[in-house]
Amino acid sequence: MATSSSAGRVLSLCKQLQNACRISSQINIQRYPASLPNLNPYFCRDKLPLVAQCWSSRCISLVQCHAFHTSVHRRGLDEFFDLPENWGESKVKSGAPWTAKQLRTKSNEDLHKLWYVLLKERNMLLTLEQEAKRQRVQMPSPERLRKVERSMIRLETVVTERETSLRLLQTGQEKGRPGAWRRNVFGFTYWYRFKEYAIPWYMNKKYKRKKFYTPKFVEPHIRLRIEKFLREKYRKANMEKQKLAKLQARFPNMKVPAS
Repeated sequence: MATSSSAGRVLSLCKQLQNACRISSQINIQRYPASLPNLNPYFCRDKLPLVAQCWSSRCISLVQCHAFHTSVHRRGLDEFFDLPENWGESKVKSGAPWTAKQLRTKSNEDLHKLWYVLLKERNMLLTLEQEAKRQRVQMPSPERLRKVERSMIRLETVVTERETSLRLLQTGQEKGRPGAWRRNVFGFTYWYRFKEYAIPWYMNKKYKRKKFYTPKFVEPHIRLRIEKFLREKYRKANMEKQKLAKLQARFPNMKVPAS
């Protein structure tokens, strides 16, 4: 009698375990992603709904989280070539380059993304330019490369402005590396970057050999150098005016550039 009762209990326990495995397989198909095969919960007869609910919520949270974000990609080396619809075209439409005023309104994250977009575009245009040189044909719309380069230069300028402003606010230093404006023996003013030495400056013979001053007898030569620079600048401007006057006398309908 005891043997039959124990056998019945084992049979009922096996049926309950089979039902639990069937429910778990349905939950895995509906809730679990295919890339997580090892996340099989431990099912118990009394705590099956609670365990299934916990694991389903955990899997939903794993599916919703994205640890890494990338832009839309193409296939292999196609990134280094233009779009197929532009192949064989003599002119390709392109927009105006980014201005510094527009870039200053963007956040740091947007500037970071835009830099890599421009970098990929520049690599593609450089590949197109090299291929045109190899085939000895004209590159379609070569002004696109200049637009991209101007945009990258302006973007780098905006980032430098932000870094300089933040550094001035935090440390009060104008440059990334601490320094000061100093004059040499010839009267030129330059930016001297501070360095680290193993001994104090008054014991350092190499540092003491540097002369951060201008002697008195050099001051008249500084005035003569400035006078020479201004005279050369005035001479170039005068030659440009004479050249423009001759061209205008020869071609009366020529547009005069704004001064």
